[in-house]
Amino acid sequence: MKKQRVEADVLCIGGGIAGLMAAIRAKELSAQKVVVVEKGNALHSGKARAGNDHFECYIPDIDGPDMLAFMNERYKTQVGAIFSATNIKLVQACYRRSFDVVKLWDSWGIPMRYRGKWESAGHCFPGGVRGMLKYEGQMQKPILVKKAIERGVEILNRVMVVELLCSNDGSIIGAIGMHTREDKLVVFQAKSIVLGTGGVDKLYPPPVPGCMASIPGCLTLTGDGRAMLYRVGGELAAMELPWRHVGPRYFARFGQGTWVGVLRDSQGKPVGPYVTKPDKKCGDITPEVDKSVLEDFVRKGRGPIYMDCRGISDEDYEYMMHWHGHEGNVALLNYMEEEGIDLRKNPVEFGTYAMFAGGGVPVNENAETSIRGVYAAGDELIAGIGLIGFAASGGQIAGESAVKYSNERTSVDIDEATAQIDKKEKLLQEIRSREIGPDWKEATIAFQQIMQDYAGFVRYETLLRAGLIYLRRLKEKVNTTIMARNRWELTRCLETLNLLDLAEAVFMAANERKEKRGLHKRIDYPLTNPMLDGKLLCIRKVAGKPIIEWRERDK
Repeated sequence: MKKQRVEADVLCIGGGIAGLMAAIRAKELSAQKVVVVEKGNALHSGKARAGNDHFECYIPDIDGPDMLAFMNERYKTQVGAIFSATNIKLVQACYRRSFDVVKLWDSWGIPMRYRGKWESAGHCFPGGVRGMLKYEGQMQKPILVKKAIERGVEILNRVMVVELLCSNDGSIIGAIGMHTREDKLVVFQAKSIVLGTGGVDKLYPPPVPGCMASIPGCLTLTGDGRAMLYRVGGELAAMELPWRHVGPRYFARFGQGTWVGVLRDSQGKPVGPYVTKPDKKCGDITPEVDKSVLEDFVRKGRGPIYMDCRGISDEDYEYMMHWHGHEGNVALLNYMEEEGIDLRKNPVEFGTYAMFAGGGVPVNENAETSIRGVYAAGDELIAGIGLIGFAASGGQIAGESAVKYSNERTSVDIDEATAQIDKKEKLLQEIRSREIGPDWKEATIAFQQIMQDYAGFVRYETLLRAGLIYLRRLKEKVNTTIMARNRWELTRCLETLNLLDLAEAVFMAANERKEKRGLHKRIDYPLTNPMLDGKLLCIRKVAGKPIIEWRERDK
């Protein structure tokens, strides 16, 4: 296998919003060489690839002068159970700079205003603060890529980073990348690293059986960054706290806050108490208060549940359809046009999608992880769920911190990681050379079934312990038998191995959290334990073995 060496002062792994913003900020602070490495193509990769229509943002003139009150309002939903697990100082720092980032994007050509004004709407309670700025994000990725290149950022597409490299003292010195099209290993020598590989969208089965792409996120978001960090001894946290999403049944898409309608049961009664008629300024926030509410209604004989947009004005209809396009729901719009579905006349059935892995990488207010020289932002974090604003603001913070750390290092020596590089190269060659064995699809279906049956909606100790035994057996077998017929499949295999590492962490953390919290529901511990408020459940590897510990959230 050919080898290529790439040196960088700041290496950003992942070409999404967080990675690009970190890279741009690093170059603005005069970092000599900044490299973004992306396993797809940064122009259209990750969850933000097709656009977005809401930006998490605090604007005092709109949201009021009290940022703490604003934040408390945002914590009232079930996502807040996960959101509030992250470092509060970092959240505050992101909010403080969010409006500056909004104005920066607007100056770059990403339209952040609606008809010339700042427009906050959706994902809020009637009469409450609005934390989501509406913006036209359909072209955000090409614009950010252009800005990065203009500033001198080097972007390497089609290279999947497969392992982080640390020195003997535990600090970062680089990473190993695998070209997804060529038979080539890329060895990165880096003074600092920013992780921005996104969330974990493939740990549980998709809502449409047998169709792995039927998820609202992205098929290639497989927790690569957090899995690599975990393997070198870095902390993960809140892995036991899952999340869910709702949307058109069998047409898994984001955009819940884009719909201008009311969720109603089969008798036409509103599912929640918040809205009784469509309101484009707030939408229907009911499923954000309780993500399982739609499913519960169906089980109680009140389903199906419909998003009812009937009665909205033509102006509000155009408003909603405009934002659906920027949310990346073009396929949904095309389908409705082909089938003659008019949302002013036809309610659309909504359902609750499958579980997603929560948790992620805990960081301090400087976006620093537990590994020296490694920073993280965006969906890599515990609170990064679908929040473009945090990815943009947090990416800037991570880029600033990475530059500062790099400037304090004279040099790094990647040669001391030769054994680690050779070991990874040998694994890649073994997977590629096998002629018989399970492929990535087989392995994925197997571990997803275990996750659903033993660490899914129903959780209790004996079930979790049994599931962990089955998962570890599967993991051992997959590691020694999985095969790839080409480099595309090799990429999928490596993603599968990352997911298996994360699945093990979920089982261990879910068994340790002996309470109900958010969507983590323990039958044997049905109450929420207030003594655990402000506590973070962390898992890391010591001498190759996972250990779990509780600590204060903001330390």
